[in-house]
Amino acid sequence: MSTSPPTALDRARTKAYWRLLPILFACYIVAYVDRTNVSIAKLNMQIDMPAFTESVIGFGSGIFFVGYFLLEIPGTLIVERWSARKWISRIMITWGFVAAATAWVTSPGQFYAARFFLGLAEAGFFPGVIVYLTHWFPSRDRARALSIFLIATPIAQMISPKICNLMLPIGSDLIINGVQTHIPEILGLKGWQWIYIAWGIPAVVLGVIVLLFLTDKPNEAKWLSDEEREALNAELEREKAARRVRQGGHMTVFEALGNPKVLLLATAYFFIVTGNYGVEIFLPSILKEWYNLDNDLLTWVLVIPPIGALLGQLFVGWNSDRTRERRFHAAVPIYLGAAGLALTLFRGNPLWLMIILFTVVATGLKAYLPAFWSLPSLFLTEAAAAGSIGLINSVGNLGGFVGPYMLGYLKDYTGSYLLGIVFLSTSVAISATIIVTLGLGKKPAAAP
Repeated sequence: MSTSPPTALDRARTKAYWRLLPILFACYIVAYVDRTNVSIAKLNMQIDMPAFTESVIGFGSGIFFVGYFLLEIPGTLIVERWSARKWISRIMITWGFVAAATAWVTSPGQFYAARFFLGLAEAGFFPGVIVYLTHWFPSRDRARALSIFLIATPIAQMISPKICNLMLPIGSDLIINGVQTHIPEILGLKGWQWIYIAWGIPAVVLGVIVLLFLTDKPNEAKWLSDEEREALNAELEREKAARRVRQGGHMTVFEALGNPKVLLLATAYFFIVTGNYGVEIFLPSILKEWYNLDNDLLTWVLVIPPIGALLGQLFVGWNSDRTRERRFHAAVPIYLGAAGLALTLFRGNPLWLMIILFTVVATGLKAYLPAFWSLPSLFLTEAAAAGSIGLINSVGNLGGFVGPYMLGYLKDYTGSYLLGIVFLSTSVAISATIIVTLGLGKKPAAAP
């Protein structure tokens, strides 16, 4: 049975996947590790520097998102109006140097400053990529493209713990065959310091790769034929025109930023990010305290939950594009994550059951992403979409400050993680409820 050859549009779509997404995928892996590797580094930082309490770690982890907030919208507009390639390259090189510099902090104040400037340096990367993908992928491909990009986060969570654990013993005392042994420092630096340095370097390298190999828009892509460029541009322009008709004309950036749907999406994202980063930053410490795990076993256990997140994201991205339904593909995983988090409060759970529950949590707190980030482009275009995506991400990511800080504060105040987990679970459930009631992303009615 013969099949028709791929059209110029199909060829352009395929080439865009293979040219752009691998680079962006690698960048996001490093970005995610650089903002969360403190969860492993802290295990020895707190031994070397007792002033680094859970509250200090939580506040420092969270203040990243305050710096992130300040430049998020301007950075996203720069991607839309200037050059994604140049701006993302600048972001990565800057954050690589700042991430590595965290190795030399010696006080909570220095730690706070390093995390704040890391957030400032990275601001605009994630929403910039979301906007950048709208320059290349038609709506039918967007959730799938997003899911490929976004699975970088569970991949980062799978590879980071074991790699960090290889460095963590450097400069520390270990019991080996019943004998206390000192693992020597390397260049006078300890393992937790090398974690920051080793993950800062790839960001700089990838920043150079982005500058050399990323292409801003299809009409600049020499790796597409003339026919392929024209077909892809025509499809993207057709979709923009259709959205303008549906929304009754062109919406300005300021109109979009005040749009109630945009504000509610930002609120929903705030509550889910609060839960997500609270769990991610403190999960190693929670499991270590509850089950008295050594670092080697702990870092193996931490590899399991991201596997669920990876599979969940791929399924939601694929099925959301297939059905063209976004709302419940975003909300249902979040509700599952909230339920799984609530069930971890039963402290009698054996370790294997707790790992299953945290796998459900990780799946729920990640799988929603491809469908969620397809929502703004359903009613916004161009600069309005770019500004709104920047607003949603910047306001939402302030939850990355609230979640870790509240969990660390409540742990120091009560001596237990339980009240903090209640707070995170409630926050996550609120997010899903907002998405369900918003009304965006319903499955289109079948044509008569």
